[in-house]
Amino acid sequence: MKLRIIGPSGSGKTYLAEALSGRLGIPAYDLDGILWDNSGMRSGIKRDAAERDALFSGLVGRDDWIIEGVQYSWTGRSFSDADGIILLDPPRLLCRIRIVRRFLKRKLRRSSRRNESLDSLVKLLKWTGKFYRVNLPEIREALEPYSQKTIELKTKKEIRAFLVRAKEEKWPQARNT
Repeated sequence: MKLRIIGPSGSGKTYLAEALSGRLGIPAYDLDGILWDNSGMRSGIKRDAAERDALFSGLVGRDDWIIEGVQYSWTGRSFSDADGIILLDPPRLLCRIRIVRRFLKRKLRRSSRRNESLDSLVKLLKWTGKFYRVNLPEIREALEPYSQKTIELKTKKEIRAFLVRAKEEKWPQARNT
């Protein structure tokens, strides 16, 4: 089974991917690990397109996957190959609160997988506003050909209901939750 999860930063993509991975026994992958090279001392260094595309191609070529990420302009194959697509669209204020909370947790643990700074937090919060104005309409348009296999979730209640159905069904069909 191949599932694609997309939504803004702080929408719960990683949480949902990990929960589905555990329930379905399918490996989950984060597109940030493909786009960004965080191996050095600095974070926020993008991989060159050739390296990124090679890593992505290897990932979508696998038999089973759950791919989560906000990226869409270079990930079209993940939409076409997916058995199901989940678009997360929570309120933007909730996403911003989650982004700040995640940043603070990582700083307090002093064990962040990324070397984040206050400047990077501010940039991410600004980018999240742009996501709702610019990127989300483009994503909705890109997903139109896949409407039969796309589910949109906006609330925690909808996500919980979806996870319950995911245990019972191979691919929970879109329906009101």
